[in-house]
Amino acid sequence: MTLSSLRNKISPKLGIQGKIFMAFGLLSLLSIVTITAIIYINMRETIKHNAITSVADSIRQADESLNLMLEEIDRLNTIAVTNKNTVIDTVLSPSEEISYEWFLEQKRINEFLSSLIDYKPYISRIAVIGLNGKVFFTGNPWIDRNFLKTETMEFMLNNGERHAYLKQSGTSDAISVGRVIRYNRETIGVVMVDLNYDFIRNTYGVKPTADSVLYVLDERMELVYRSDSAPASISPQMEKTIYANPQATGTIQEAKEQKIDGKSYIVVSRRSEHTGWITRALIPLDSLLSESVKIRNLIVEVSVIVFIAVLIGSLQMSSRTTLHIRRLKTMMMRVKDGNLSFPKTEINTKDEIGELYRVFISMVDELKRLMEDIRISEQAKHEAELTALQAQIRPHFLYNSLNTIKYLAKLNGVPNIEEVSGSLIELMRGVLGNSNEFLTVREELDYVNCYVSIVKYKYMGPIPVHIQVEDDALLDCRVLKLMLQPIVENAILHGIGPSAKGGFILIRVYGEREDLLIEIMDNGPGMSQEKMHSLLEESGRKESPSRFSGIGVRNVHERICRMYGEPYGIKLFSEEGLYTKVEIRFPQMRAAENLPEEVS
Repeated sequence: MTLSSLRNKISPKLGIQGKIFMAFGLLSLLSIVTITAIIYINMRETIKHNAITSVADSIRQADESLNLMLEEIDRLNTIAVTNKNTVIDTVLSPSEEISYEWFLEQKRINEFLSSLIDYKPYISRIAVIGLNGKVFFTGNPWIDRNFLKTETMEFMLNNGERHAYLKQSGTSDAISVGRVIRYNRETIGVVMVDLNYDFIRNTYGVKPTADSVLYVLDERMELVYRSDSAPASISPQMEKTIYANPQATGTIQEAKEQKIDGKSYIVVSRRSEHTGWITRALIPLDSLLSESVKIRNLIVEVSVIVFIAVLIGSLQMSSRTTLHIRRLKTMMMRVKDGNLSFPKTEINTKDEIGELYRVFISMVDELKRLMEDIRISEQAKHEAELTALQAQIRPHFLYNSLNTIKYLAKLNGVPNIEEVSGSLIELMRGVLGNSNEFLTVREELDYVNCYVSIVKYKYMGPIPVHIQVEDDALLDCRVLKLMLQPIVENAILHGIGPSAKGGFILIRVYGEREDLLIEIMDNGPGMSQEKMHSLLEESGRKESPSRFSGIGVRNVHERICRMYGEPYGIKLFSEEGLYTKVEIRFPQMRAAENLPEEVS
């Protein structure tokens, strides 16, 4: 199951309180885990760095302490090899052993050697070995002329021009520092001082952990010292690490983390510039970080406690935060069930929830008011429907009466009454009987002709109305009902009426691109710009409606604009004393096309 599908299954079931609780919980858990991990990692690195620094400093101090002792021994060797009367002359003396002269020489050189090492507990023995077989020493262990045949003697002779350092093999636990004795540019013997091995053991007792081991190797990469915790037998990989010989010369110090036999160690190495010896400490990482594991466990325990406390706190906070939301939800559910008179729980907070509550209450009050208005409106509508039913008989009675008048006029040979009544019937049928909002241009022109047929008897003479149609197909275009009659009525009243004889009306129907234009022009007295402006502007004086239809020019313009929008509607053109022209613009709408709904 993917994370997104799991979230889709869980999220819809969670309310705001649950989401806040989960968000706080996850954020707190992520923060605590991150902080714990950072602290633990930094603590591990700090422990390793401190261990490396501590071991490196201890090795450096041990190395410096050893160097001081060796420098002191070098000075003793120098005193011995440069003493001619006591050392050189005694070595070169021809006296034989077990003679009085030999006894005196033995006493004299022993006193000299004893004086050199008095009050120096770190020196276990000082010896003068002549190549002629004479051996003098003070301290332990015993040494005789057989020493001349040992590898130690050979090493001292080969490397003791200035000083030679050697960990003797065998039972003697000591570091031997030797220097050759020369006389007349010839080697006549060796002065050798043994450094007490206990001093080495105490000096290099560096143990950052109980199972840490330390090794000291001489220049020949032979073992000089190893700590007591070092194992008696080591693996090849361990041996390779211990006896690795750095390529660099001089004083070096390095520390690295290394895996040996599947176990991690920190290996700290240092080469002494004075002796050339290499000191190498191996610190098991597990032992070093054992304390950090305890601290880590403590941090985890504290983190768990803190996380539980945060969860409890977030639960309380989310509950308090969503309390008002739950109250508001309860009120909304009651409104949903149709209960607008529910008991209101006041929410007086100043936050968004309080603002939402106040808006909701105002909406409920407005809804109650609207529902009351709807109830009153429905009641009024019901009463109007009853009134309309009662009044339905009136148009039918009027049609029948007019038809009777038309029939009687025809019987009595009165054609003018027959014409007027017939035209009036057609006009009333268009106004009262036709429920369609749209008519064709042809039907609109027929209604205009009927109106002119009636109104001409008012002026006791015919009213010339000329109709020009650019394309007969335009007569089938659909326009709003009763658009032309109010305009023609105004042209007759204000144009032809004042001019009496000689007046006429021109109705022109033509197309312009996708629009239908109808012009109604009369040769009346015209009108001023102010009067034209007042006819179309809402801010002008109240316009007199048409006597027949009750629809004025501005009303026609507003209906067209509401139905079709700009730039459709009425435009007026006039010159005083010459003419007045009304231009009506419609979109070309055929009978088969969907007609727009009037914009309220």
